[in-house]
Amino acid sequence: MQIIIGLLIIAIGAFCQSSSYVPINKVKDWGWESFWLTQGVFAYVLFPLLGALLTAPAGSSLLALYGAHPSESLMAMFFGMLWGIGGLTFGLSMRYLGVALGQSLALGTCAGLGTLLGPVFTGHFEKLTSAVIIGVIVTLAGIAIIGFAGAMKSASLSEEEKKKAVKDFNFTRGILVALLSGFMSACFAIGLDFGAPVAFEGSQPIFASLPATLLVTFGGFIINAGYCLFQNRKNHTWGDYGKTSLYANNIVFCALAGVLWYSQFFGLALGKGFLAGSATLLAFSWCILMALNVTFSNVWGIILKEWKGCNARTIWVLVVGLAVLVFSTFLPQLLEK
Repeated sequence: MQIIIGLLIIAIGAFCQSSSYVPINKVKDWGWESFWLTQGVFAYVLFPLLGALLTAPAGSSLLALYGAHPSESLMAMFFGMLWGIGGLTFGLSMRYLGVALGQSLALGTCAGLGTLLGPVFTGHFEKLTSAVIIGVIVTLAGIAIIGFAGAMKSASLSEEEKKKAVKDFNFTRGILVALLSGFMSACFAIGLDFGAPVAFEGSQPIFASLPATLLVTFGGFIINAGYCLFQNRKNHTWGDYGKTSLYANNIVFCALAGVLWYSQFFGLALGKGFLAGSATLLAFSWCILMALNVTFSNVWGIILKEWKGCNARTIWVLVVGLAVLVFSTFLPQLLEK
């Protein structure tokens, strides 16, 4: 029962993350860089800070905790900065491929590499059991099937239909950007592994990784903020922040996008606390989160009519890929028994 609860919590977080890009469509009259920076303040700093503060016992401070683990904290932040590069290109992957296919390819790459490279970089090779590796392979197979469905979509639709579903659709450019994004985004998982010792003594397992999560997201924020401010200067969009009449709308929707995005990692931390009895699922938890993110992103893709106009065969291939992904989240536990 504990495992089911843990998986359900992670699934809720994944659903929230996959929904986080919907509120951004409600932001009015701001350049991309302006709303991306604003939602980043909420997603990468404020909400992760609130999450980390939940773990601090009375009389303790986050700064003291980070000071007691300087090397682990710096490594977590460094890999967070690398992840920040992945976050920037992640938005481009959806621009060229749409929410469904863009997230699928980027998060699929992130799922496999994040699960495998974390233990490799930190020297915990014992986490890479056969059940975990098989689970990763099956997850990547599901991603590959969805990618094949995307290729079928690209081949079957006219240029006009592609642009109607995704305004800037470009399959080749989108594939390259999505793979780069996935590779760099996997650094988030590596950062969490390096930051694992950065936890308050006596913290409940469901909250233990939240201080490390803040380090990783803050590292990502540094990169994203620098790029957005550069774009503000380049595109002369500083005036966006002076449009006070838009604050009530834009800040609310940026905050909503931020809290939905952060929910995936808050849910991951809570879910892992319930998976503590299964070392295999703990090691595979990152892959579970990413697989569910892909699943729900494609559900949103269907809702947003990004697959409209595709033939029945393409839709069936997509459904098979989604089914494989859902199955992959349970497979390691089945193999462990």
